[in-house]
Amino acid sequence: MDIIDIGLYASYLLIILCTISAVVIPIAQSFGSPETLVKSGIGLAVVVVVFLVGYLIADGTSDVASEATAKLVGAGIITMYIFLVLALVGIVYTEISKMIK
Repeated sequence: MDIIDIGLYASYLLIILCTISAVVIPIAQSFGSPETLVKSGIGLAVVVVVFLVGYLIADGTSDVASEATAKLVGAGIITMYIFLVLALVGIVYTEISKMIK
């Protein structure tokens, strides 16, 4: 085992610890304020619903991947398009409302 292997294992450990802390600490803090937990739940539910819409619309045909993989990839791309359009509409709305005021 040389120094590169030790560095890789140390980086894996640090990535795992950072991922755990990035998930656990906000959840622990949200229990002090349940309103934020409800808002986060609503946001997560919206993302899941948009992904399900993308999954229902997606076509599962591919020459390279299986049908399930192609359908998931298509659902991800459609979901990204939906959020991109929503973001652009939000930007345009914000700029127009600033010009009106």
